[in-house]
Amino acid sequence: MPIYQAPIRDYQFVLGELLNIYQQDNLSGFDEFDPELIDAVLQGVADFTTDIMLPLNGSGDVEGCRLVEGKVITPQGFIDAYQQYVDNGWATLTCDPEYGGQGLPEVVGIFATEMKTATNMAFAMYPGLTHGAYAAIHAHGSEALKAKYLDKLVSGEWTGTMNLTESHAGTDLALLRTKAIPTGDGNYSITGEKIFISSGDHDLTDNIAHLVLARLPDAPEGVKGISLFVVPKILINDDGSLGESNSLYAASLEHKMGIHGNSTCVMNFDAAIGELVGEAHQGLRAMFTMMNQARLGVGVQGLGVSEIAYQNAVAYAKDRIQGRALSGVKQPEQAADSILVHGDVRRMLLSQKAFNQGTRALMGQQALWLDQAQRDCSPEQAKAASKLAALFTPIVKGFVTDQGFKACVDAQQVFGGHGYIHEWGMEQFVRDSRIAMIYEGTNGVQALDLVGRKILSDKGATLQAWSGQVKQLIQSNIANEAMKPYLDGLMDAAGDLEKATGYIATNASKNPDLIGAASMPYMQILGITALAWMWTRSAETALAALANGSDEVAFYQDKLNTAQFYMNYWAVQTRSLRKQIQAASEGIMAFDDSAF
Repeated sequence: MPIYQAPIRDYQFVLGELLNIYQQDNLSGFDEFDPELIDAVLQGVADFTTDIMLPLNGSGDVEGCRLVEGKVITPQGFIDAYQQYVDNGWATLTCDPEYGGQGLPEVVGIFATEMKTATNMAFAMYPGLTHGAYAAIHAHGSEALKAKYLDKLVSGEWTGTMNLTESHAGTDLALLRTKAIPTGDGNYSITGEKIFISSGDHDLTDNIAHLVLARLPDAPEGVKGISLFVVPKILINDDGSLGESNSLYAASLEHKMGIHGNSTCVMNFDAAIGELVGEAHQGLRAMFTMMNQARLGVGVQGLGVSEIAYQNAVAYAKDRIQGRALSGVKQPEQAADSILVHGDVRRMLLSQKAFNQGTRALMGQQALWLDQAQRDCSPEQAKAASKLAALFTPIVKGFVTDQGFKACVDAQQVFGGHGYIHEWGMEQFVRDSRIAMIYEGTNGVQALDLVGRKILSDKGATLQAWSGQVKQLIQSNIANEAMKPYLDGLMDAAGDLEKATGYIATNASKNPDLIGAASMPYMQILGITALAWMWTRSAETALAALANGSDEVAFYQDKLNTAQFYMNYWAVQTRSLRKQIQAASEGIMAFDDSAF
């Protein structure tokens, strides 16, 4: 079975030193959190995920979910593990205390999610989607709807799903056909079929709250005619008890490449009873609350699986002996040297390590922006944080899952032939992480959203606001010679990002197709630059700790060494990506269809 050690010390570094969450006096409720409390929470999640979730990961993958007489059966051990999850209160961490939540900030919850995803991605999806359903109802539901559902969703007694996709439509929700007919008593009759519904049916809880996009009879065409409904698996009586089964069911289970332990269903709604969430014809706005929450969660999947894959690859590289170092024998007491002596193995491992730690810092920053958007005492600061979080949502979903998958493939490569064999776990990590690049909006769609909506629509104003923070970091450290290696890498990457942005802004109006051709490499440039920003901040923090006489010299020196590697290996890639945009984007669209 694969091993896993929760990166608690790195969480402490990001939370307490890099992001200074314990000094955020301007954020409502943050004064209630201290390092001892947060460390205890994270250690508790670490123990649960390592002891309970991880042992079920491989067996759940082999066994998968089964559809038996119209009901989905989850893998052996999942029911008991989920009950322990609920009993321990892990479902309640970041939820509103008014509904039984603990009220912890997202910047803490995001790392709890990383540990859950690292140890058992398929299992973690059940509570992950539930949290998204909670967020949508909490933000857009009526008081009656909140009273009916939120306590149960927060506690984990019930789970939730999101039902968007239809077989003929895919990402194009304007083509959605599911119908909602008013029943005259304030409810709606929902009829239609949805596909790819994660956690669509299971035996973990007594009820499931399905959030379903559908059209009312008077709905206008396109996405402006979509409404959101909550449709329970089991109807709820006036006193809150469960009544009869609703007229919906899982028609089949998808046969998938990975995440076998999660039930991905085709869901049929046959005049099922539902209630409107928010306003009529405003369902997409409400659903995006859930989708943006889910996109952050998917990004964490890219990080979490990459982290456990890396840890196992390091352990294997140190243990596996094969050949001798090119510079001479390193371990003469053995018949061969460990493969860690080989340059290409070290390259792959360091690339994973630099990506994981840099991404963890960026995920923390993204979650803190979300907290600021909700909790900042200054409306202006809250709005600014909300815009930054929106700008970086395609990065944490698209860029992170792209590179996280590649990191898993590199980790598998370190194992050689054993990486292709199930018992080592590496091929499962590759299979599981692959879906993160597809669902919650494919990464191509994320890139289009980044360039079309987040960059061009506001003429780059939010990007410029973030670039201002980057320039401020550079300026405040420009006289510090020890910071030069990191500043040089950040400045080069930021310069390429600026030039690529200028090229797209100048040419997109003349050739709109350029946006689609250039958006993916542009997303990679911004992602690499964002991690360079976080690594520069990490280096600044590490140098300050050493200057202040910290006794953790090895920890902080490792941060500095890894930051240097990131600048030398990762940050330099922005140059070729920028040239790729400038040289190839227009040519891509110039090909005649017959050339394909």
